[in-house]
Amino acid sequence: MTDREQPPAPVEESDKVVAPKAGGLMRSGLVVSMMTMLSRVMGLARDVVIATLFGAGDGADAFFVAFKIPNFLRRLFAEGAFNQAFVPVLSEYATRGSKREVKELLDAVAGSLTAVLALITALAMLASPWLVWAFAPGFGRDPEKLALTADMLRLTFPYLLLISLTAFAGSTLNTWNRFAVPAFTPVLLNLSLIGAAVLLTPLFEEPAMALAWGVLIAGGAQLAFQVPFLARLGLLPRPWPDFAHSGVRRILRLMAPALFGVSVSQINLLLDTVLASLLAAGSVSWLYYSDRLVELPLGVFGIAIGTVILPALSRRHAEQSGEHFAAMLDWAIRTVLLLGLPAALALAVLAEPLLIALFHYGAMTERDIAMAAMSLRAYAFGLVAFMLIKVLAPGFFARQNTITPVKVGIIAMVANMVFNLILVWPLAHAGLALATALSAFLNAGLLAWLLRREGVLVFQPGWGRYAVQLLGGCTVMGVGLAWLAPEWQAWLEWSVWTRAGWLAVLVAAGAAVYFAWLAAFGVRIRHFRMKG
Repeated sequence: MTDREQPPAPVEESDKVVAPKAGGLMRSGLVVSMMTMLSRVMGLARDVVIATLFGAGDGADAFFVAFKIPNFLRRLFAEGAFNQAFVPVLSEYATRGSKREVKELLDAVAGSLTAVLALITALAMLASPWLVWAFAPGFGRDPEKLALTADMLRLTFPYLLLISLTAFAGSTLNTWNRFAVPAFTPVLLNLSLIGAAVLLTPLFEEPAMALAWGVLIAGGAQLAFQVPFLARLGLLPRPWPDFAHSGVRRILRLMAPALFGVSVSQINLLLDTVLASLLAAGSVSWLYYSDRLVELPLGVFGIAIGTVILPALSRRHAEQSGEHFAAMLDWAIRTVLLLGLPAALALAVLAEPLLIALFHYGAMTERDIAMAAMSLRAYAFGLVAFMLIKVLAPGFFARQNTITPVKVGIIAMVANMVFNLILVWPLAHAGLALATALSAFLNAGLLAWLLRREGVLVFQPGWGRYAVQLLGGCTVMGVGLAWLAPEWQAWLEWSVWTRAGWLAVLVAAGAAVYFAWLAAFGVRIRHFRMKG
């Protein structure tokens, strides 16, 4: 290793950047959860508007594919591999480096990221018809649908560049424990899409084209929103490409395998889209609407915990605090199960009522509800596994180990392909969702096993009792929801306010029963306090 490739050497105290201060993981997690909840609620409102105006027709299918391609790459690059590689390196510089070294790293990373993504965006816009065919080959049977999707993709793909720079800014803020601003930023995407759907639709011959413009507008708004907060911390970069910078080279080395390893669940969802495009019309939309419901608890709980734990784990690794590192991972798993298990059960029990209350308006039909409910239950089965991946993968990435998750990802990827081929024929689109869930369990299980084998994950005392407490709470909640909820066909005749009222009652009752059971059997808030 040359001098340029070495991590920053310890410096004098007077030259150090103001390092991030440790905070309570529960408090930080609650901040991210609340902001994410707001974002997800606005996202559901966005989907209600889209479902009402566009239903599950060709225009909606075209937009969902045109948005899924850059959105998939966003999760793969920006929120996946880049975030997992950038945060540990930046945390190390912030802990051990000087102000000048931190600023040089930020300048070089921002410039290099912009240069690479600008080139990728330009090429993708030129090759949009071929990209659409590659991601949704079934659209090739309908030239008009293929052309519409390609036109939309030319508008939506620049979102990748803008949102990746937004993710860079958000990762920097997260490293300095400024979690609220990055967590709120996605709200701007939802507001932009709602505004575009309502205000711009009449301006286009193809109404769904307004949604593509909404995505492009949102990318610029999200990036502009975070800039002042970076400037306030004195961390606003002056982008200048420098691929020879030691920090950039380390990030690139970590990103290469992480591109695959950390985003296996997204790759699996993409495979679902490819196969769904070959199934009955509406299959892409049914999977989309059911996935959107699963994304609510996944984002509010799983991603929120993963977001706050990565910088904390990275600092503990830099400080060589192995015992605290292991305790954090155990805390993350307990918290995920505490919230993920009842959320998954509620989604399965209330699948049709949730879909009706949120989406059964305008062009959305009763058949669409029944079909989406099938895939929703399959996705709900894998919700806990999706969450566990979000908190187990940081156990590797915080230690700058991106090779092991790649090996796990390859195994899970191959398994998903096999499950897809086995289940798509008897279960159609629901089989694709179930295959994704099964491969997620395999992924999470292997990650946990390897962390245990390396001595990084050490389960703390009390797991047997905790498991009984959780299973008991889920049982009484599930029975209570099944008994209290009216038949889903009745929901079809109700007004929007009646549906909303019943849904609020069911959610409140389920949460009350679950947490009352846990409290009665000894679970306390203090058990989940953890210093970051």
